Amino acid sequence: MITLYHYLILSAALFCIGLYGAVAKKNAIAVFMGIELMLNSVNINLIAFNHFLKPDILTGHTFAIFIIAVAASEVAVGLAIILSLYRHRKSTTVDDIDLLKW
Repeated sequence: MITLYHYLILSAALFCIGLYGAVAKKNAIAVFMGIELMLNSVNINLIAFNHFLKPDILTGHTFAIFIIAVAASEVAVGLAIILSLYRHRKSTTVDDIDLLKW
């Protein structure tokens, strides 16, 4: 029997992996992948809490769909910025991206 505890452990593990990927990696694409993992762990939490607390109301699913839409737009804008910086700097390393400081 899978309980809420199992979903929370899975979500916490995914969030920790995503946090490590967002903080420790130098590549901008890997940072975005870490952020996506963190957002997906939040989606798992929302849907699990909705399923176990109020299964007849779909508020967790609705918030998860909004998070998916925000994540898709974040990836589209972020990848456009990374591609633009790669064309000018020939690097996707986060340390080399200081163009926005000027």
